[in-house]
Amino acid sequence: MSVLFGLLWPLERFNTAVLAIGKVIAVIALAIMASLILGQVFFRYVLSDAPNWTEEGARFGMLWMTGLMAPLAFRMGGFVSIDMLERALPRLVSGLLTLVLLAITLWVLVIAWDRGLNNHLDTISGRGCSSSLRWPFGIEYGRCGDKFQNNFQYASLWVGVNLLILVNVELMIRQTIKLLGQGDRLKPLSADDFQGAD
Repeated sequence: MSVLFGLLWPLERFNTAVLAIGKVIAVIALAIMASLILGQVFFRYVLSDAPNWTEEGARFGMLWMTGLMAPLAFRMGGFVSIDMLERALPRLVSGLLTLVLLAITLWVLVIAWDRGLNNHLDTISGRGCSSSLRWPFGIEYGRCGDKFQNNFQYASLWVGVNLLILVNVELMIRQTIKLLGQGDRLKPLSADDFQGAD
């Protein structure tokens, strides 16, 4: 049992810290995305000509917001779930079912990790250059010169999946501890862990 707690506590602290930082970055990405969309609407309908990079910039913000907030929502139980069967089963069977579902989720996330790396970051499209999104002030970086590389956008999927895997492992350890009857020693996961990131 002490081995499980020895694994859980550092992982729990790491996830709490990283997800709090991710929440701040995701909120900033959301604000930038909303500003770009509102700016595009204003320029298109009031001035009849919108900058061509605002749509791609908004998509960039949306991808990173999603990649950074999905792990937090998963950890807090914010994803949609159908739990009628879980509630109807005896507590031990329900706990085992939850652990099995978390194991299946981990399997899917490992496949997504591979796809995110090999099918998005390290492909022709990932190594390609943005069609309209450019670095500010004429800065040139990498093989795309003053344009963004697409893998800066696609990395959001891979980073998000990495964080989801860490959260999933934490939840599996927590569920195993609960099944072994030591759930009362666990600190409940709550939004209070992220007070500084509101």
